[in-house]
Amino acid sequence: MEPPAAVVRFVSAADDLGLEVEPVVYPDGTKTAADAAAAIGCAVGAIVKSLVFIADDRPLLVLMSGDYRVSTALLAGAAAATTVRRATLDEARQHTGYAAGGTPPVGHPEPLAVLADRTLLRHHPVWAAAGTPTSVFAVDPERLAAIAGARWVDVAEQSSSALEDGG
Repeated sequence: MEPPAAVVRFVSAADDLGLEVEPVVYPDGTKTAADAAAAIGCAVGAIVKSLVFIADDRPLLVLMSGDYRVSTALLAGAAAATTVRRATLDEARQHTGYAAGGTPPVGHPEPLAVLADRTLLRHHPVWAAAGTPTSVFAVDPERLAAIAGARWVDVAEQSSSALEDGG
């Protein structure tokens, strides 16, 4: 069976960046960090949430550990932005080319600034979406950040476990 077009597009983009990935499909879905962790059998913190924000009218991708939420106040400081808000579902798809819940960390139609939260460094490997809410791939967090062109930051809310925050 052929993989979905979004997965094929992501795998091709990852390959162009020198990242060889082997997407794993979970038919019941991996739309939230908790769903993904349960399907994979890993800690929720090992799930990479690829979250789109709008910082001073510019799209910004944040790679966040599945067991934390992004602090918009910390994100504003890290992005040197006056205002930061979560992108709408339509904005996220427009800027990444993928549906929420399946947004991969690379392979977007336009270059995006990418920030990776240091909470991801607690796990090896981490698991990120591979283009659809049912597909993921494993990768070392340092390699992921390098391929995504991400800058390491501390933007996690310190008082939250964010399991309900979709990824």
